Amino acid sequence: MKKFARKNVVILGATGSIGTNTLRVLRKHKSKLKLIGVSAHSKDRMLAAICQEFKVPYASLTDAKTYKRAKLEGLFPSETQLLGGSDALVEISTLVAADIIVLGVVGACGLKPALAAIEMGKEIALANKELLVLGGSFIIDAAKRSGSLLLPTDSEHNAIFQCLEGHSNKDVEKLILTASGGQFRDTPIQKLDSVTPADATKHPNWSMGQKITVDSATMANKGLELFEAHWLFNLEPSRLEVVLHPQSVAHSFVQFIDGSILGQFTPPSMTFAIQHCLLYPHRSASVEPTLDFKQSMQWNFKAPDLARYPCLKLAYESLNNGGNALAIYNAANEIAVERFLIGSINYLDIPRIIEWCLSNDNNSEATSVEALIQVDAYTRKLATAYKAHSV
Repeated sequence: MKKFARKNVVILGATGSIGTNTLRVLRKHKSKLKLIGVSAHSKDRMLAAICQEFKVPYASLTDAKTYKRAKLEGLFPSETQLLGGSDALVEISTLVAADIIVLGVVGACGLKPALAAIEMGKEIALANKELLVLGGSFIIDAAKRSGSLLLPTDSEHNAIFQCLEGHSNKDVEKLILTASGGQFRDTPIQKLDSVTPADATKHPNWSMGQKITVDSATMANKGLELFEAHWLFNLEPSRLEVVLHPQSVAHSFVQFIDGSILGQFTPPSMTFAIQHCLLYPHRSASVEPTLDFKQSMQWNFKAPDLARYPCLKLAYESLNNGGNALAIYNAANEIAVERFLIGSINYLDIPRIIEWCLSNDNNSEATSVEALIQVDAYTRKLATAYKAHSV
């Protein structure tokens, strides 16, 4: 193996949960990783503090008003060039000096900068499920053309990536993605419609942003991870399985045709998968302690109840239907979660909105990135227009 060369890192979404955990890895491995670019939407002071700490040469703010105010107030260090406007994410993700781009932004806004970075052959740490959900075929095809390496930072996909290394797809029986089941896995189903946003944003194991914490409760996140696994590992839906594992220690398994099963295990922290991607193919000391098998522990596994998790059921159906269904599922879920968090719909309206938007699909398939973005935009309008049950 070649000696490790220091990597120049760009973080899109530096102020979110992925970004803050990436910064923890960077602090641990200053001699191996250098931060040269960061982005945020509107958290200008937090982004400026990151630039100050890491002496970051390039930063971008995608919210136009925030960008103008930050420039006017001189919030950023003099050595940091502040970018703004609609192309800011593309500019910062295509910096010539950048070696690896951490895609931590949420939603479709990451698609164009991701494709631009991939076309330049840069390594991509995929922390945005929506990129492969929305534009899977375009992302995979672009990576094949350029030789860009796609490194998954989701703990489940990172686990599968590590277990598959050195093995052929033809030897794989199935991939088994684990799920905590979220904070309502034992709540009586008849009580789920009274769940509040405050209830739904408290995960028992993981410290994450509000949206992904709600997605964990509904298991929409596991649906998105099924889509991502389909594209990343080129396996059909029948070879993708989900099991509940409340402890969130076994991050996923690969079952081979000879019956052997490989798994990957770490405590429930995002730093392990992020570090694996940033330092790949090398390894180094972890940010925080790993498991101690001298300590007593118990792990549980069981099949998910699709009546409790209708979002997961809809994900399997979308994956089997193909076409625009994956993009519609993603966009509808994003709007539904937004509406739930502001109190305009009930918790169980989230799967109802997804199902309603999917029922309006004409079963076509977008043939360009622009067409996909139009599907995404139309679905968001449709989900916003949905008449919710009483709240």
